Amino acid sequence: MGAENFTSVKEFMLVGLTSHRGTQLLLFGVFLLIYLLILFGNLLIIILVWADSQLHTPMYFFLSNLAAMEIGLVTSTLPQMLAHLVTRNGVLSLTRCMLQGYFGLNIGSAESLLLGVMAYDRYLAICSPLLYATAMSKLHQVLLVSTCWIIGFAFSMIYVVSIFRHSFCGPNLIDHFGCELPIVLNLACGDIKMTKAIVSGLSAFMVFIPLSIILSSYGFILHSILNMRSTARRSKAFSTCGSHLTVVILFYGTVISMYIIPHPDSGSAHNMEMTICYLVVTPLLNPVIYTLRNKEIHSAVIKMARRWRLEQ
Repeated sequence: MGAENFTSVKEFMLVGLTSHRGTQLLLFGVFLLIYLLILFGNLLIIILVWADSQLHTPMYFFLSNLAAMEIGLVTSTLPQMLAHLVTRNGVLSLTRCMLQGYFGLNIGSAESLLLGVMAYDRYLAICSPLLYATAMSKLHQVLLVSTCWIIGFAFSMIYVVSIFRHSFCGPNLIDHFGCELPIVLNLACGDIKMTKAIVSGLSAFMVFIPLSIILSSYGFILHSILNMRSTARRSKAFSTCGSHLTVVILFYGTVISMYIIPHPDSGSAHNMEMTICYLVVTPLLNPVIYTLRNKEIHSAVIKMARRWRLEQ
């Protein structure tokens, strides 16, 4: 009886991606390069939006916040994974594991909500252009982003407290490269059925509410685009919305697979692949997706390059 109220496990051991030394060093090089590219790409977006007055619009304000969230999301886990690949020491204290899980979940849930806000922004810009300036004033932009962070904070706190209120008195081996909270929960002692139901319900709410906003917004947007007479306007609308939809599919597809419909074997290679997809692939591709065919971003880059040359 006393063991149920006593957390005997003080640290967790991460299995990591592989135990082969050569493969570990190869993966370290690959993921270090990817991490640096993620930092560079997303920081570039933030700097461009801050420096170029033509990008001081709601869409780019939200995009710069998304870029900041991507940097925070990968930084919450990737440096730890890189250190593990080099030192082969996958030991994490209970507190560090809890904090890593909390920050990753906090930023990820805020990003999920922000993608919904960005879809709503596109809906207003295309379907209600006369109301757009008022509805997306600077104050409203800040309030929307702040709301994403506040809800993400509350959701993550409830999620983490629900898991770590349990005792951990059994195995402490996590078959993963990070403290993925659904996997950590399976290591808890006692009956965890109620906790699993709570965290699954919270995850479903955090994913499907913004996803429903996105789908509704794009339903109205598609109807509006099809009724446009101008081919140029229609092409521009499709281009702008296509970038956002690509990010939505990448993000929500992997998150739903990981948190909403987990496989019975929570330590499987499938979970690692899904985590790498939303933790590494999505933040890496986001800057490319949003800037590849974006003439305004291209113009801002050219301006910054010219300014830098003049200063030199």
